[in-house]
Amino acid sequence: MMRVGHGYDLHRLVPGRRLYLGGVAVEYDRGLLGHSDGDVVLHAVCDALLGAMALGDIGQHFPDTDERFLGTPSSVLLQEVARLLQQEGWEVSNLDVTIVAEAPRLAPYRHAMRSRIAELLNVPVEVVSIKAKSNEGMDAIGRGEAIAATAVTLLRERKTTIG
Repeated sequence: MMRVGHGYDLHRLVPGRRLYLGGVAVEYDRGLLGHSDGDVVLHAVCDALLGAMALGDIGQHFPDTDERFLGTPSSVLLQEVARLLQQEGWEVSNLDVTIVAEAPRLAPYRHAMRSRIAELLNVPVEVVSIKAKSNEGMDAIGRGEAIAATAVTLLRERKTTIG
């Protein structure tokens, strides 16, 4: 059996915060506002995985009303979702992420993001794709006020060995 999941997240850029995307610190003069570290990439990945498993969304598992998650690195959230994948008997066949931002330039961070996500999910880096696009100056993202990410994943039932 296979399942597809889709995730989306968007956060406002604000001064005084570090920018994290795909579990990687990115050099920039602003960071993403959020209850956790605001990593839209990892949040979209969490939602895609949870959706594929029909287990709700990131807000149900890690609500922004729960002080336990205040300032939490999004990598911790993704590790918990990876634990649920294992528990539910699924594995990631592939994961495709698109980051939408006017700035900063993300090409230098692409491989590090792929590697970090693969590490967090315990999958080969070859199954993780990261792309970056701009909004050509349109809307809040185009004005440099926010960054968004989408993620699509294909899960397959984990093969079990009888021994």
